[in-house]
Amino acid sequence: MQPDLSKKVAIVTGGGSGIGRASALAFAAAGACVVVANRTLSKAEAVAGEIAAAGGDALALGVQVERSDDVQRMIAETVARYGGIDILFNNAGISPSGSVTDISEAEWDECLNIDLKAVFLGCKYAIPHMIERSDGVILSTAGTFGLRPVRNKTAYAVAKAGVIHLTKAMALDYARQNVRCNVICPGYIDTPLTAHIPDADRDSYLDAVQPLKGVIQADEVAQMAVYLASDAARMVTGQVFVIDGGQQAGSF
Repeated sequence: MQPDLSKKVAIVTGGGSGIGRASALAFAAAGACVVVANRTLSKAEAVAGEIAAAGGDALALGVQVERSDDVQRMIAETVARYGGIDILFNNAGISPSGSVTDISEAEWDECLNIDLKAVFLGCKYAIPHMIERSDGVILSTAGTFGLRPVRNKTAYAVAKAGVIHLTKAMALDYARQNVRCNVICPGYIDTPLTAHIPDADRDSYLDAVQPLKGVIQADEVAQMAVYLASDAARMVTGQVFVIDGGQQAGSF
């Protein structure tokens, strides 16, 4: 039985490409009205157009998720269009490289703002509307480096670890208002964020660290998001869901 998101309203940040695009399309296919939020409005419009062409209902918004005024506008326009919010998928993010001594303060601030502060802002302004309905789902993307750091990804690893603990804290704070909060931790995903890596380098890396053969696709992460957003996962909160081909099982 497929998860049913009929009559649900979902916001997906970073919805213009990669996991965000795949999730926006999957939410719509499951029956949800979808707000596609993206820094580049034209990308959000393209995904919203795909949803509309398939018979769904979507709203495209240009949003800088680290800016409080933009996030509040995103929430207000969603409520004005659809009457409320049921699902917030905090998926927007960047993945800079560098050790503490390599990155600048500006790069550190940018990563923490987009990858962590933006999650705080989205939840801060969306959760009150969920409480009004006595029902809501918060999902956030936090890569596996938030669980186990690797070299040369300091700011990213710190931000994603923060997302994990923020999610667990919110799961405790809002459980009695029936707001569920969970994290998805993808490993190496075939998305625009990894498109610059040559296939040979990608395959060599995955062969060394990933037990299962193959490259994880954004659609596979999207299906996990749909399940977690649905009533099929009604008793699931404060959890971390890893989709990484088995990397977190141990050294391979």
